[in-house]
Parts: sequence; structure tokens; C-alpha cells
Amino acid sequence: MEIRIEAIQIAESFNIKKFRTDFRTEVHSGSTSEVFYAMEDKDRYLYVFDYGVVVFANYDAVAKSELISFIKNYATNLVDLDLFEEYRIETDDNLQKVVVKNNYVIFPQVDSSILRIVMLNIGQSVALDYYEVLTNELITSSKHYILELEQRGKLSISKTNLLKYIGKVLNVKNSIVDNLYILDDPNLVWDNEELNLLNRHLKVNFDINTRFKDLDYRLQIVENNLTLFTDVLNVRESSRLEWVVIILIALEIAIALFFH
Repeated sequence: MEIRIEAIQIAESFNIKKFRTDFRTEVHSGSTSEVFYAMEDKDRYLYVFDYGVVVFANYDAVAKSELISFIKNYATNLVDLDLFEEYRIETDDNLQKVVVKNNYVIFPQVDSSILRIVMLNIGQSVALDYYEVLTNELITSSKHYILELEQRGKLSISKTNLLKYIGKVLNVKNSIVDNLYILDDPNLVWDNEELNLLNRHLKVNFDINTRFKDLDYRLQIVENNLTLFTDVLNVRESSRLEWVVIILIALEIAIALFFH
């Protein structure tokens, strides 16, 4: 048997509570931040995360398209970056242990708990792809200003635009911090050694922890650049104020001399 899995980043976030209410299918498990459906009569599985990722298992193109159209009604800030990841699960009764590969995993037999762990890790991987894109955009834009400092010795960006840029950086970082839980191990692995081992193998396979550390490092670089830009802007503003003070003093002296 083969189960096809696909994870897609659809939006920045979903309203999970409202989606659960309107999506009239029995919930297998979930929380305020995620919901997992096991529609075994149709041999379909669905995992929705509040950080804007949907993971499908055994959905054909039509069913997937219909679900995406439906769930967009509960989305905030749709993402148009074509971020997705495909994976598959195979079963082999002769296996004695799980075999994890880059594009697939093989089990002696599969149940909903195994599917949840696999789909969870694929969803995490796609979410990290999205944050990597955002962070790379921030680094690219900061390089432009650094190059300007190197070549001209000053920044042409206005205070308003710099503040907007700072706000964008902080928004991305806060979004990542808010979703730090995506790296947490799910509750169902705590008392099941086999699921715990599978979860660890998949995290290594998708480089979940390594990629997050790299993401955090890149954000730190951007923050350091922001500090530099802010200091340069403060110096520029201070210099401008000094000239204003000098001009006012000169005018006051000129007026005093004139009337004297």
C-alpha cells in the first residue's frame, strides 16, 4: 500500500477554531493550534495547522482543490509562493523496523498515529521553507543598504522607510517566535517509544532543528544590521539638529547686532 502526502503553505495563519466549527467532519485529534482528521471510509487524512499549512494524505487533485478553496475562507494573508513538499508512506509486511528515506518512509503497517507524526513533520518542513524565504528577503534588502554605506558612506533611506523596514523585520521574528511550538514533540510520542523514534528520525530527515537554528542565526544578522542602520540614522538626525541649533544661534546674534 502507498499513501501520498503533500503539504502546502497556503496562508500566514488559519482560524482553526472557526474552521473546525464549519468543516463538518469528525475531528480525530487536535488543539487550538492544529486539527487532524482521519476519514478512513475515504482513505483520506487531513492535517491543518494555524501557521497556514495544510497537509493532505491520499487526496486526489479535485478533492485537494476543493479543500483549498474552502479553507481560504479562514485564512489571514494568503501566501502565493508555491511552497509545498511531497512525501509518501509505503508498507511492507516483511519489515521488522521502520525505514526512513529522503522521499518516503516504509512501515510494516500504518495507523492514524503514524500518519499524524509523518504529516506533522512535513508540515513543519514547509513552514520552515516559508520563514526561510521571508528571512532571505530581509537579508537581501539589508545588503542593499550595507552596500550603500560602503560606497557612499551614508544611507539614503528616510526615517519613515527605515521604521517600516524595522517593523517588517520584527513582524517576521514575532511570527516565528509565536510558532516556536511547531518544533515541540507532539503529546502522542511521549508514552510511545516507536512513535518517538519515528519522530526523531523524521526531524533529522527534514533537518528541522538544523534549519531552525540557521533561521535564528539569519534573523540575528538582520537584527544586527537594524541596530547599525538605527545608529546611522540617529547620527544623521543629531547632525541635522546641531545645524538647526547653529543656524538659530547665528540668526539670534545677527538680529541682536542689527537692532543694537
